[in-house]
Amino acid sequence: MLTIKYIIDKKEEIIERLAIKNFDASKIINDIINLDKERRSVLSELEDIQSQMNIIAKQIGQLFKNVKIDEANKAKTKTSELKNNIKSLSTKLSDIEKQITDFLIQIPNIPHKLVPKGKGEKDNKIIKQDGDIKELGQNALPHWELAEKYNIIDFKLGNKITGAGFPVYLGKGAKLQRALINFFLDEAEKTGYKEIIPPYLVNKESGFGTGQLPDKEGQMYYIQEDDFYLIPTAEVPVTNIYRDTLLNADQFPIKNTAYTPCFRREAGSYGKDVRGLNRLHQFDKVEIVRIEHPDNSYDALNEMVNYVESLIKKLELPYRITILCGGDLSFTSSLTYDFEVYSIAQKKWLEVSSVSNFESYQSNRLKLRFREKGEKKTKLAHTLNGSALALPRIIAALLENNQTEEGIIIPKILVDYTHFEKI
Repeated sequence: MLTIKYIIDKKEEIIERLAIKNFDASKIINDIINLDKERRSVLSELEDIQSQMNIIAKQIGQLFKNVKIDEANKAKTKTSELKNNIKSLSTKLSDIEKQITDFLIQIPNIPHKLVPKGKGEKDNKIIKQDGDIKELGQNALPHWELAEKYNIIDFKLGNKITGAGFPVYLGKGAKLQRALINFFLDEAEKTGYKEIIPPYLVNKESGFGTGQLPDKEGQMYYIQEDDFYLIPTAEVPVTNIYRDTLLNADQFPIKNTAYTPCFRREAGSYGKDVRGLNRLHQFDKVEIVRIEHPDNSYDALNEMVNYVESLIKKLELPYRITILCGGDLSFTSSLTYDFEVYSIAQKKWLEVSSVSNFESYQSNRLKLRFREKGEKKTKLAHTLNGSALALPRIIAALLENNQTEEGIIIPKILVDYTHFEKI
């Protein structure tokens, strides 16, 4: 969420930058500025009346002390009138502040200057591509057929138990899943991330803090009886550890990692390629989350990008990195790098990670601030996160790209985790 001060100070720049996200902010920005002027006026009037109240209260005590009863009673009558005015103005102020907040949460984050213009994923900018794309010939099978052939993932069984988008992993498929989770967590720990096991259910305040609510409410599973949401990513509970927190600058960087299942309704995805592991309602993911000093957040983002790239390289998968264009950039992100791996049998690129800097957008919602040593004034921290990595499409690519007539070859880096070299 943008701050009012930033909106007032950078009005034209904000309108110009948000056009990159295909968002026309001119009217809503003007509405906020006008409401803030009204808020300041009401607040000033309210403070004047409260000051009068304090003065009269002292006078009443003195008048009673001097046995000036009539004057004291008149002053008390005046305070009653002032109390009514205070009540009326306080209600008005609260209504204005609510209107401002309602407008503020409708404004997306400002895109970074590196973000290209564009309407969708076709306009994303490819900045790197690496790894060998093998030629497997006409007999190459897509991962859903390989999963059935080797009895490692059962989509029909998941459909029976729950519904479409909830696969069941079996035998070596389950072990491969667990191997990847442990590998990703171990690599994160080696890189200085502290492991967290968070709740998989969150309240509305947590969903609001990281920006999923109200923007993505229709994509989240909601438990009405308890007013909880199933997490769509570990980003939500792990970042919310620092909601309503004041940090010291010497606590940076804060680096956390978490493995969680993720739950997404994927409303509106019908008609897209949803076969196999391409799009699921429940999937596993390891997330990395950082809380950073604003001066260091883009250096941290580059570190995170390099780290995710190193994971994919160790898995020996062909990949490419893109910068998301304005039309594909999330509501809360300033800059996002996407990682895609190549699916040989499907002949398409599959997204496996997004690494993003949210600058102070989430922090303002979270009330996550820090204080420099020796200073009284507080500032908003910067938040970042990235998938490191999401498992379904990684497994899809591993199965398809490593298939041979003798079976599916496990990448060398994973053998110590799977305890087998081939499926």
